Amino acid sequence: MNLVINALGVLDNPNIRIQPSAGDRSAMAYTSTGQNVDGRSLDDARAAGLTAVNITLGHVAGSAEPFEATVADIAGWDAFIRTHPTALRKVHTAADIDAARAARQIGVIYGFQNTEMLGTSSDRVTLFANLGVRVIQLTYNGRNAVGCGATVADDTGLSGFGAEIVERLQHEGVLVDLSHSSEQTCLDALRVARRPLAITHTGCRAVADHPRNKSDAELRLLAERGGVVGLYFMPYLRLAGQPMASDLVNHLEHAIDVCGEDHVGLGTDGGTTAIDDMDAYRAMLAAETELRRSLGIGAPGETPDVSLFLPDLCGPMQFIELAELLAARGHPATRIAKILGGNFHRLMQEAWQ
Repeated sequence: MNLVINALGVLDNPNIRIQPSAGDRSAMAYTSTGQNVDGRSLDDARAAGLTAVNITLGHVAGSAEPFEATVADIAGWDAFIRTHPTALRKVHTAADIDAARAARQIGVIYGFQNTEMLGTSSDRVTLFANLGVRVIQLTYNGRNAVGCGATVADDTGLSGFGAEIVERLQHEGVLVDLSHSSEQTCLDALRVARRPLAITHTGCRAVADHPRNKSDAELRLLAERGGVVGLYFMPYLRLAGQPMASDLVNHLEHAIDVCGEDHVGLGTDGGTTAIDDMDAYRAMLAAETELRRSLGIGAPGETPDVSLFLPDLCGPMQFIELAELLAARGHPATRIAKILGGNFHRLMQEAWQ
């Protein structure tokens, strides 16, 4: 089985999340702390051949205090991994990914999808790096102190503080993630960076012209600087209707054409456990779509009518089936191995030194 690295995903069992929560979901729109991970989802991840996954910890959006919520989430995941020593391994270096693979564990890469937990202090980069955070995304969809997100109309790009944060992240050996950023913020960050960067989960704007997808200019500069783009299994692969596996393949092939096969990977933005009750899932998705809209973090076209996964490429067989689809399209085994995990392994090794 190939090395499989999901550059942005989850280990959750989505069927747990389908049940209504009594808590205030608006307080923190994205909480992890392992509460939705169970034996089934861990078994599914192993069956899928997953070697390592970058999970989102801490503050993304909502009313919780960003720094406190993030530190609490890191502590929760540390405790959760300690209680599952045979199944999970916290990843600090690329060698930990290799060790997880050898031990048939799943490597858990700690990542952020915002920088608001840094406040106005670049010193917090060092703090979080010392706590084991290995990937930090500069912005979510909106504007923050670092720069502009994908849905900001007045795209002023990376701020001076943002340039300082990029430099500090790379000094501390944290992989900079440009997903969700605006085009100018992405290009600015690539130009000031001294090490390769990542776009862990996106699509190609030339295939589907959506603000969450990246332009050829962004993809080309990313590759020129040695970075890797991860393609997601998300609704934005198509401008209308439910995307399917064929849409993902179209985006992958375009990214290969623009970036070259050494700079393309996967960041599914999902997990490996299938949905049991689609009616309940639709109801949950409607609630989450409304929550994202109310928090001002939604992206254009988000609707409960379109699943946040590819119906014909989901569950524990998704990576195996994708490899088969690519092989049937004539892609050689060496290229498929790079896409499934080899390219992100190389990038992480370089970025985390």
